Amino acid sequence: MKITLRDVLDVPYEEALKAIVEFTKSFVESTGASKVVLGLSGGLDSSTLLVLLLRALPRSRVVALIMPDTRATPKEDVEDAVSLAKSHGVEHYLIYIDDIVNSYAKAPFIDIKEDLATGNLRARIRMNLLYYYANKYNAIVAGSSDRSELLIGYYTKYGDGAADFYPIGCLYKTQVRELARRLGLPENIVSKPSAPRLYKDHTAFQELGLTYEEVDLALYALFDLKLSIEEAVEATGLPRSTIERVLQLHRKSRHKRATLPVAPLPWLPQPVYEI
Repeated sequence: MKITLRDVLDVPYEEALKAIVEFTKSFVESTGASKVVLGLSGGLDSSTLLVLLLRALPRSRVVALIMPDTRATPKEDVEDAVSLAKSHGVEHYLIYIDDIVNSYAKAPFIDIKEDLATGNLRARIRMNLLYYYANKYNAIVAGSSDRSELLIGYYTKYGDGAADFYPIGCLYKTQVRELARRLGLPENIVSKPSAPRLYKDHTAFQELGLTYEEVDLALYALFDLKLSIEEAVEATGLPRSTIERVLQLHRKSRHKRATLPVAPLPWLPQPVYEI
């Protein structure tokens, strides 16, 4: 058996779109929320999420927060985010977070540099703003993580990894890109390389050392087809090191997807929090 990226992309997009829209409508109504708020970066995932939310809800119930830091966020990303929100008539707020990030330097152990720690701080500041808005205006937070990011843990814990629901969490990154194209998003957004922009010049390829075409093909082989490492190497033609790297990313990020560990008591070895 041989598989390629074409197999990953070969999904019924109209059915996927319908399922995502119906899920979003049902979930939002079940919460009693008046609005849905999302962080809009101008990148592929959040832009696609905005358009999908507008397929499910009236525009009056969708709010976008655009939260750049001038040291890390390219000007064109801000322009793309603002343009997309305006073109869809969505309530949106442009909030530069430079000063908020700088204010954390008052803590003696914080040194604001262009590194991963500061990048994660930016992601958590953005989530604070999203949840403040949600708390104040009876809204819920829509997360823009896709299935690729969720499976390999490529998001900031309690940052962009904090959300009330993930409408596109069912689609691999390459599938999101194809869906965005079918939804008619601007080509400059559809073709934009994946780049979290947590710090200056930060891109997914630079950090992961893998393209999402490689990641998605490996994930498809391992999780959809449930192949062993040896079978995945044979089927995809990817180097064994790539398959092992993707599997390692998944395993090392388990803590991001798991319920937080709680110390057991002798008479209550397995605490239950869901009734």
